Amino acid sequence: MLLKLFIAFLKIGAFSFGGGYAVLTFIQKEVIENNHWITAEDFIDIVAIAEMTPGPIAVNSSTFVGYKLLGFLGSATATLGVILVPFTVTLLVSIYFNKFKHIKQVNWVLKGIRPAVLGLIASACYKIGIISIVDIKSIIIGVLVFIGVYRFKIHPILAIAISGVLGIVFYGLLA
Repeated sequence: MLLKLFIAFLKIGAFSFGGGYAVLTFIQKEVIENNHWITAEDFIDIVAIAEMTPGPIAVNSSTFVGYKLLGFLGSATATLGVILVPFTVTLLVSIYFNKFKHIKQVNWVLKGIRPAVLGLIASACYKIGIISIVDIKSIIIGVLVFIGVYRFKIHPILAIAISGVLGIVFYGLLA
């Protein structure tokens, strides 16, 4: 099971361009759809926790999934798997990028990857949205946070705190 977990997260780390929310699509496909290790609801909870904790969302998510499956050893295995390829590639790119950045084919590749990353992020938003938006209260919270972050430039940490308070009010006090 540890080897299967490592390979799954190695694939996620190797083929997830764009980081952040783009990687969520890959994690969701691998841990929910392909391996059935966790439920979609558990995944949303893991994403919420990963978003609130310091560090990259891909690393935090893999750590939480690994821990949920196999405890500490699972979290270490999944985390190592997800960071191994990106770390190696980043190290190599940092060494060689300045030598190759002027080559037009390199720029073409980068221009082609950018919209793909946008598509991956949009896919992750849609998949998380259909699970997270369960009633009018969740729509209200989502719209208020979007407006707060986009229009009023509130900090994401504050947006998460406000969401928690709204959850207490809507689902606890007014339920």
